[in-house]
Amino acid sequence: MSPRLLDDVTAVLLAPNPSPMTLDGTNTYLLGVPGSGGVVVVDPGPDLLDHRRAVDEAVGARDANVAAVVVTHHHADHAEAAGWAAQWGAQLHAFSPHLVDAEAAPLRDGEVISAAGVHLEALHTPGHASDHLCLRVAETGAVLTGDHVLGRGTTVVAHPDGDMAAYVSSLERLLAVDAPVLYPGHGSVVDRPREVVSGYLAHRRERERQVLDALAAGDATPAEVVARVYADVDPVLHPAAERSVRAHLDQLVDEERASRIVDPSRAGRDDTYRV
Repeated sequence: MSPRLLDDVTAVLLAPNPSPMTLDGTNTYLLGVPGSGGVVVVDPGPDLLDHRRAVDEAVGARDANVAAVVVTHHHADHAEAAGWAAQWGAQLHAFSPHLVDAEAAPLRDGEVISAAGVHLEALHTPGHASDHLCLRVAETGAVLTGDHVLGRGTTVVAHPDGDMAAYVSSLERLLAVDAPVLYPGHGSVVDRPREVVSGYLAHRRERERQVLDALAAGDATPAEVVARVYADVDPVLHPAAERSVRAHLDQLVDEERASRIVDPSRAGRDDTYRV
């Protein structure tokens, strides 16, 4: 597969790993000013031979070398191929290097990677994952959002590493950035960022209300909340939905709007929750 040019400095390659969670596959981004001799690879994706060949061919077609590799977070569909950085002789950057199965340099909030003629500002956006980063491209204003915002649908808050309060705060931060366009880790370009991010915030508020309503109907385990709230959703997505529900429940307990009922007789099984 050939890369698709998105703007003067950004192209995207789709990894061949489609699934209900990855949509059409993982978007691997190639950034660099033409003629700079370099390319920054963001989210190398899954460690698949066909995908590696496609990335190598795209870089070679520019008569360039890989100048740096960045992962938005440690999940395998984005970072499994992080080890390619060493093979390319490029520096790998990650917010939490210990979570990535390759040697990486820490990339902190507000730091800027300058390579291949582009400047990428790291925005720590925890929620989907604790180490999640978005990357703002100074040359265009575009933001690469990883799994923070997708090209269609909504993302999972991947409890226990994911955190709902942090996710909502990170959405509000992204809204304040006021980017002209978002390049997501899965799905198509988001060309109405304010509308979409505002919709994500509204969706999370609505899910919270539904979780509270489910508990108002009776004490429930996380799986039972999923059955009540996501009855109209394909069951194949219920495991992912349960992770987001658990994140909602943790937030509600932390804010003292719900209670976790610990029953010793249920050892080895999920606790129940009530309002």
